[in-house]
Amino acid sequence: MADLAAIPLTRIDGAADSLAEHEGNVLLVVNVASKCGLTPQYEGLEALYTQYKDQGFEVLGFPANDFGAQEPGTHDEIAEFCSINYGVSFPLFAKADVTGEGKQPLYAALTEAKPDKIGPAEDFRERLKGYGMTPTQDPEVLWNFEKFLIGRDGTIAARFAPTIEPNAPELVGAIETELAK
Repeated sequence: MADLAAIPLTRIDGAADSLAEHEGNVLLVVNVASKCGLTPQYEGLEALYTQYKDQGFEVLGFPANDFGAQEPGTHDEIAEFCSINYGVSFPLFAKADVTGEGKQPLYAALTEAKPDKIGPAEDFRERLKGYGMTPTQDPEVLWNFEKFLIGRDGTIAARFAPTIEPNAPELVGAIETELAK
């Protein structure tokens, strides 16, 4: 597996970044989209970030247009949407693929290291099929708002299905456990 901290990233404003810049913090890496049924999770993600940021917690949002073309906007449009509609203050990154052959290196490393999700992935997969969608199969990211929790030491502590809300006890508990380490 690639060293997560060494993978180059680009912020939504074009600035260079990497997970090394966030070393020592607990990170929740989430692929996000503006036109998805799960988009209201931005509100909960911002609430988590606000609640725990002073304890060394960050949400890192990665816009992706992989699923149903639900993130069609430009970087400026995405940043404006997130700010105006959800008051997002956590870092957003450049739009890039999170699944398939062209997925960005960070997501290739995350899915390789943590192929299994916590949460009702199969139920959600069946719902997507009911809408005429063709969902991915594990270990690929299933849909928008899948979450990877990375501990202070840089290891991937957990992976959560898209339907696990930001305020879900299993997610909040995992964050608090990692913050306590």
